[in-house]
Order: sequence, then C-alpha cells, then structure tokens
Amino acid sequence: MMTSSGWFFWAALSACFAALTAIFAKIGIQGVDSDFATLVRTVIIVFVLAAFVWYTDKWSDPRDLPPRTLLFLGSKLN
Repeated sequence: MMTSSGWFFWAALSACFAALTAIFAKIGIQGVDSDFATLVRTVIIVFVLAAFVWYTDKWSDPRDLPPRTLLFLGSKLN
C-alpha cells in the first residue's frame, strides 16, 4: 500500500526524467531538423509503449473503444 507521501517519490522521479529527456534531446538533435527529431522520438515511444502494454497483457482492441472515448483521447493531442 502506498503512503500518502508515496506519490511524491514517483512525481519527483518523473520530473527528473523529464528534465533529462529535454537535456539529452537538445544535445542529440544538434544538426538535425527538430520536426524530424520529434518524429523519431515519437516512433520510439510508440514501440516502447506497445511493448510495455503487450508485456503487461493490457492490450485491447482500439476499435472496441466507444466513440466518445476516442474523441476525448484525440482531443488531448497537442
């Protein structure tokens, strides 16, 4: 069971990884178009997340999602 302050550890860890991601992205994309770099990162994230969802046996057919759910998920795109 997670204590009331247990979330803080995960939030701090998430913030650290977000900062590292930004730093490494700046270093890694020198001389590369930023849009192309974003595309490459997104493709990598899709594969990693797909592997994680498959490994944890949480995959479900996206066609089975209600249209309202798809609408709200799609509206979160930046």
